[in-house]
Amino acid sequence: MTTTRKAQIRTLLKGIETGDPAAVAVVNPQTYIQHNPQTHEGGEGLAALFKRISKSSPRVNIVRTFADGDYIFAHTEYDFATRRIGFEVFRFEGDYVVEHWDNIQERKGPNSSGHSMVDGETEVSDLALTEVNRALATAFVEEVFIEGRTNRLANYIPEAGYTEHNPEIDLADKAATMNYERVHRVLAEGNFVLTVSEGNNDDGAGTAFYDLFRIADGKLVEHWDTIEAIAPRSEWKNQNGKF
Repeated sequence: MTTTRKAQIRTLLKGIETGDPAAVAVVNPQTYIQHNPQTHEGGEGLAALFKRISKSSPRVNIVRTFADGDYIFAHTEYDFATRRIGFEVFRFEGDYVVEHWDNIQERKGPNSSGHSMVDGETEVSDLALTEVNRALATAFVEEVFIEGRTNRLANYIPEAGYTEHNPEIDLADKAATMNYERVHRVLAEGNFVLTVSEGNNDDGAGTAFYDLFRIADGKLVEHWDTIEAIAPRSEWKNQNGKF
């Protein structure tokens, strides 16, 4: 089932390129809950969005796809009018998608180490360590990002062999400058863990933080992220909330 669901999500996301309404057939329009505040509810809302975007000849690159129970989550690269990087999260009930979240930002970089926001390891391994790795990433976000205990970084980051993909800041800078307040969801498959968090930026504006970690030998060895401002409620096209 996991392989089938991953393939269905790839087909769904590729529908952004074609605008083909059949791409959203995996979505149950009667029960679908949309958490992107800029998108209308239901499969019809998604089909209309895809049709509109497809007119600009977009390109979609699905870099990584993972499964965690009834959740499929993907790391994506979009080339629309501007180039963007995203994380997409879908929840299944049986054969159909019934809920969706995402976090998308403008593509920047490469960073000072020469890494882009999407390059790096893609292969899932260490499936038996999924829950151990989930707990490690959760503890890191809560202790370092939320509590601001940057002196604890060495407990999570190796002295050598760490790769950062954020185009502007490393984990220490992120902990010092970004105000994380709450972890909403932690999804994991093997050596990859995605944390979904809420907070605000320096101006106090509500912000969603998605952080993807690759873990090896009990340490965080690679990190990708997207940071997106949460649209004002007056601009929402549905009332389900970002999280």
